[in-house]
Parts: sequence; structure tokens; C-alpha cells
Amino acid sequence: MQMIEQIIADAKSMESATVRDEEDAQKAYEDFVKETNSSLEAKGAEIINKSEEKAKAEAELVETKEAMESALLELEQLSNYNAQLHQSCDFVLKNFDLRQTGRDEEIEALRQAKAILSGADFSEFLQMA
Repeated sequence: MQMIEQIIADAKSMESATVRDEEDAQKAYEDFVKETNSSLEAKGAEIINKSEEKAKAEAELVETKEAMESALLELEQLSNYNAQLHQSCDFVLKNFDLRQTGRDEEIEALRQAKAILSGADFSEFLQMA
């Protein structure tokens, strides 16, 4: 009889130990679930923040590419304008002496015409030519 009582006492002791272990395990599981949910929420918020940062960076990249394309287009236009100006200036420089000589001759012809019209002796001009 004493053995049965001992077995019953041991069984109650084991049952209470098992219940305590199960409660501890349940508590640990609940803590784990809370930590996991908290971690998931934090990671979700982090994903949202990173997505926003990525979107901003992509928008800046697009703006920068557009600005670069605009600057390159403007640079090309300025280069073309520079080439046109250079070509025009080269023409003026190449023909400057020729044009200067032509103008000097024209001025001299106008002076002679003025002198003739003012009553100068025409024979004097014939000897110069």
C-alpha cells in the first residue's frame, strides 16, 4: 500500500513538474512569438524606409541624367556655334588684306573724283595713271 502511495505521490510530483515545465515552455513560446512579431514589424518598417530611400535615389538619378543630357546638348550647340564663329573669323582674316587694298583703291578713286569735280586739272590725273 505504501508503495502505491509512493507511486501516487511520485506521479503527482511528476505531474506538477510537467505542468510547471509546460507553463515555462508556453511562456517561452509566447515571448518568442512576441519577439518575432516585434522583429517582423521592425523589419517591415525598415523595408518601407529603404524602399522610400531607393525611390528618392532613383528620382535623383533620373533628374541627374536629364541634367547631364541637357548639359551635353548645350555643350554640343556651343561647340557648333564656336565652329561657325571660327569659320566666319577665318574668312575675315584671310580676306582682310584683299579687302583693305580694295578699300584703299576705292578711297583713292573717290579722292580723284572729288578733285576732278572740284575743278582740278584732269591731265594731272592722267599722268599718274
